[in-house]
Amino acid sequence: MRRLSPFAAALLATAMIAAPGIAADSKTKTETSTSTEKSGDKPDPDVAAASTTEDAQPSRHSVQIAGRTVNYTATPGTLIIRDDDGKPTASVFYTAYTVEGAAANRPVTFLFNGGPGSSTMWLHMGSVGPMRVDTPNVAASATAPYRVVPNANSLLDRSDLVFIDAVGTGYSRPLGDMKGPEFWGVDGDIDAFAKAIQRWVTKNNRWDSPKFIMGESYGTLRAAGLVYALQQRGMPMNGVMLVSSILNYGIRNPGFDQLDVTYLPSYAATAWYHKRAGQGTDLASFVAQAQAYARGPYLLAMQKGDTLTPAEAQAVATELSKFTGLSTQVLLENDLRVELGRFRKQLLLDQRKSVGRLDSRFTGTDVDAGGENPDYDAADASLSGAYVGALNTYLTGTLGYKTKLSYRPNYYSKINPSWDWKHKAPDGNRPLPVADTALDLAAAMRENPRLKVLSANGYYDMATPFTGAEYDLAHMQLDPSLRPNLSFTYYPAGHMFYIEPGSLAAFRTDLLRFYDSATR
Repeated sequence: MRRLSPFAAALLATAMIAAPGIAADSKTKTETSTSTEKSGDKPDPDVAAASTTEDAQPSRHSVQIAGRTVNYTATPGTLIIRDDDGKPTASVFYTAYTVEGAAANRPVTFLFNGGPGSSTMWLHMGSVGPMRVDTPNVAASATAPYRVVPNANSLLDRSDLVFIDAVGTGYSRPLGDMKGPEFWGVDGDIDAFAKAIQRWVTKNNRWDSPKFIMGESYGTLRAAGLVYALQQRGMPMNGVMLVSSILNYGIRNPGFDQLDVTYLPSYAATAWYHKRAGQGTDLASFVAQAQAYARGPYLLAMQKGDTLTPAEAQAVATELSKFTGLSTQVLLENDLRVELGRFRKQLLLDQRKSVGRLDSRFTGTDVDAGGENPDYDAADASLSGAYVGALNTYLTGTLGYKTKLSYRPNYYSKINPSWDWKHKAPDGNRPLPVADTALDLAAAMRENPRLKVLSANGYYDMATPFTGAEYDLAHMQLDPSLRPNLSFTYYPAGHMFYIEPGSLAAFRTDLLRFYDSATR
């Protein structure tokens, strides 16, 4: 009997799983929200404390990047977004990093994680900001103390940076009689981010700046829809960066052969790392071989379904074993379709270890070695504590941010089950039941032929496999003249590939090249 598909398992794991204040207006009395997030009479006290007055608390800092000192202002604060009648609907928390004395038309980049239900702590404290959590290897400590260090690979010397938390996460909250679920859906979420970005740009007089968006994980689906939404509102982007992307959830539903094709190259990369397959071949070459087999003979075999003969199945199992490191017996017992949880459990079964989902280089131990799926994600368990602890200390300590609210690193328990996956695609007559914002990105690229797109991927990412990103971006029905606007990069790390210092340095180099191409 088939268990959860990799798609369903991924969704399930995701659900468990990136100076004095200056007010924006002249109000002397701070209003507070009385919103409740769930039906019933019991209000969420954290939401009730959210102010309807915009906030900004800047402080000055410096960091060494590429051998020179960059002086900048760090501004944690809130933006009030409103409905069409001007009524406040949400307070959106952001942290902006702006270089002092720079031109008014300096590039600015808006960054966010995904979930849905995650704050932006991962990108904020791990990727291209001026400070980052020090996670030097896959044995990163899960316990305090945590080190926050200057980021020599920050992008701040090339672009101002604005990290934004989704409504319900971080310090972002609904206001008034608005409830969280009104923002917790594909289209409501895109609209909220579009309004927040428009508000920040207007408030800071940055309409003439080249603009970029960087989204990670579900944040890539948001980014692809957001770039089109902003374009329709008169704010075209110069570039969008899709970090560990998933744009089309539909093809990842159970029963689609593409699902198994998508995962095979990631299984191969993981087996290579743990020395279960591909030894004597470099990683990139081995992955390329796995992709060629997955897209060719394997896909053709899967399309035969139950009509595949025993001899054909045995031949496929023999080839799959070479790429996955699993025995032909296990592969045949799983109908040649090994779901993600089973692969993570089976690969190192003889060592009584399971491999991580967010980063398959990480390993963990379960209650027993005979279960169907790992008990937890070893990568998430190793990294989350460091990021949560470091971000709280950084915001309230280093930056001195004052607020009555508590920071929510994620709100999966409420947001993920409430998420509305329907999406009104460009020129669609009715909402898609499951979002595919590759359609939005394609429409944005047609209308704005200068828009550049970078897809950045980790080989050991088992949450959003890189072959899936390639598939989504290869099925946008773009004119051949626009295909050169797409570029892909790959790193020997996982979902948050930037936790690995070498991958982060390579990512910065790739980003500098990308920004140059998008601002010519």
